[in-house]
Amino acid sequence: MTNETAISVSELNLMVAEAIRRDPRTRSVIVRGEISGFKHHIATGHWYFSLKDSEAAVSCVMFRTSTLKTALRPKDGDLVLAEGYIDVYAPQGKYQLYVTGMRPAGLGEEYIRLEALKRRLAAEGLFDPGKKRPLPLVPRKVAVVTSHSGAAMHDILNVSAMRCPSVPIVLVPVPVQGSGAGKKIAEGIRRANEETDADVIIVARGGGAAEDLWCFNDEEVARAVAGSRKPVVSGVGHEIDTTLCDLAADARASTPSNAAEIVFPDRKELTGRVSLLRSGLVRAWTGEYRKAELRLTEMTRRFSALSPDKRISFLMSQASLSRTRLNGGIQRILENHYVKIQTARTSLIRAAADCVREAEHKAAKLQERLTAVNPTAVLNRGYAMVYEPEGRLITRAEEARQKKQMTLRFADGRVDVTRKEEQ
Repeated sequence: MTNETAISVSELNLMVAEAIRRDPRTRSVIVRGEISGFKHHIATGHWYFSLKDSEAAVSCVMFRTSTLKTALRPKDGDLVLAEGYIDVYAPQGKYQLYVTGMRPAGLGEEYIRLEALKRRLAAEGLFDPGKKRPLPLVPRKVAVVTSHSGAAMHDILNVSAMRCPSVPIVLVPVPVQGSGAGKKIAEGIRRANEETDADVIIVARGGGAAEDLWCFNDEEVARAVAGSRKPVVSGVGHEIDTTLCDLAADARASTPSNAAEIVFPDRKELTGRVSLLRSGLVRAWTGEYRKAELRLTEMTRRFSALSPDKRISFLMSQASLSRTRLNGGIQRILENHYVKIQTARTSLIRAAADCVREAEHKAAKLQERLTAVNPTAVLNRGYAMVYEPEGRLITRAEEARQKKQMTLRFADGRVDVTRKEEQ
């Protein structure tokens, strides 16, 4: 091996590129795969993404001239058919699929499974907004479940140092991507609950492709977050990324830095709020003190006016005057009533005499009328009254013919008779 026979890296990349370009199979291909890590470069209009299946992934780029002709606006999880050619990006020695056309081919299998899991967990109530717990205003300690070497922890430390450095932080290190990461993250959340005295837990990871964040869509992670005894803030990926961890958490942050901003209070803001509360308390206390002082002055004035000696003297004079008035009033009432009683007595005697005379007159007239209508009066003139043995008066001859025994009543007594039978 000599220095003269060695080639540069750029020459190697060009060799590979030329070999790929000479192969007619790479000039026109249609690839079926699931969109992942989709990014729209606003300035240029280009799209950058990966196509993946269950075993592999390939980097793709679609330039603005092609995106303008495509009606599809893809997003992560879409299953598409991408038409284009394969080439090597020489500066990085990386081969890519340069997409010239795209059409939908349905949802990706992983995305379909994720949506089914999301619906099932939602039906169980893991994402219920009514179960979200409030975060402490000023936490005594914060546990962070993330990688010890990742940018997320660095961002959280920077933000906490600027906002409220007095709040201690406990790191619970876990892997945040790769096979088995979901299980480790769930175990980290449980350790943060059991082994730390933190008031709140942050689960964090910096941005990345969708497959890098997929471990935060693990069912065990979602259940660990929902079952946490302490409030959980999820700061996973970027603002556009949403995982099951975000949905199950008590609060969702767009980034790890934003999670720190949510959890750690701004000491300047706290100082301002304390100053505002202090001023309000002083104003309230001063106002209450002045009100109490005015009430005391008014009560002193009233007590002075209501001195016991003055009050007793005033009450005694009022009592004497009232007694005099009462005696005079009673005397006048008695005199008036005596006159009225005498007048009434005279009127009553006169009225009673008139009533007696009128009653005697009426009685005499009634006596005369009774005498006139007395049925026994005619007996004195020789008449008699005929009765049945039972005492009923007989007024008709026909009735008398039907009776054998009868009683005759005369003015001086009664005589029982027996009717003689007709021959």
